[in-house]
Amino acid sequence: MLHFWIDSFDEIDKAVEELTLGFDFVKEDLITEAELDAMYADTIGKIEKLELRNMLRHEEDKLGAVIKINSGAGGTESQDWAEMLMRMYLRWCEKHGYKTSIAHLVNGDEAGIKSVTIDVEGDFGYGYLKSENGVHRLVRVSPYNAQGKRMTSFASVYVTPLVDDSIEINIAPALVSWDTFRSGGAGGQNVNKVESGVRLRYAYKDPYTGEEEEILVENTETRDQPKNKENAMRLLKSILYDKELKHRQAEQMKIEAGKKKIEWGSQIRSYVFDDRRVKDHRTGFQTSDVNSVMDGGIDGFIKAYLMEFAE
Repeated sequence: MLHFWIDSFDEIDKAVEELTLGFDFVKEDLITEAELDAMYADTIGKIEKLELRNMLRHEEDKLGAVIKINSGAGGTESQDWAEMLMRMYLRWCEKHGYKTSIAHLVNGDEAGIKSVTIDVEGDFGYGYLKSENGVHRLVRVSPYNAQGKRMTSFASVYVTPLVDDSIEINIAPALVSWDTFRSGGAGGQNVNKVESGVRLRYAYKDPYTGEEEEILVENTETRDQPKNKENAMRLLKSILYDKELKHRQAEQMKIEAGKKKIEWGSQIRSYVFDDRRVKDHRTGFQTSDVNSVMDGGIDGFIKAYLMEFAE
């Protein structure tokens, strides 16, 4: 990790030095003003990238992520919105070199999806994507409404760290139970004739409050039941690890009560297609390039969140 910061500093130091020389080169007509502008933009980009990385200091930030998207009330319209968000995050991951896999997906009744769980593997996946936790609101003229009315839809996004073998999570075997079911698509060749899908139930008791709840994890990632069980256990570990993190964050908020609080379950962002506007309600950051955002261009929102809320 130390090598990363040293190498990054050397890279920026060299870029600044070349930029300084560039001003002299323009005066001597050795390079054009357009080339100097490009050098300046490149240098600023490198500085901002390192500045953003500096915001990811927590132990869990370096881990991969698990993204769970659930459609809200509203039937087909909300289910379509959930699928659009799934595509947005998959495209963001693709652009940034993260490996993704669909752990479990439930298709919508007519279109879209009811829910999906996506594993995101790669360094600092959670650190960047934790900014997406919360409720996402869509406003548009619905293609599923015959009268062409403007509709409002909601979907929730829940991001947890994807734990690896270096993190120890204690799971009581006696509190784990399993169900199996057939997984697959709507029919034909996609139907799995074997019960390879697994459903894990864990009787969780909060060690701090004593509250009890059943944690439910489903996995249909592969046609191999033992592999799906292994994946489900990894997802359970991620959920338990995230619960511990939330407790730590709550305690920290009590200590730093004067700082702006982050409500994880609240509405965080509105996507208003007709007005060509996407706005984050926590930071005030917004853009009119709706198409780019839906194609995975959410870096501006991530940066604004981290710069304001990261410690």
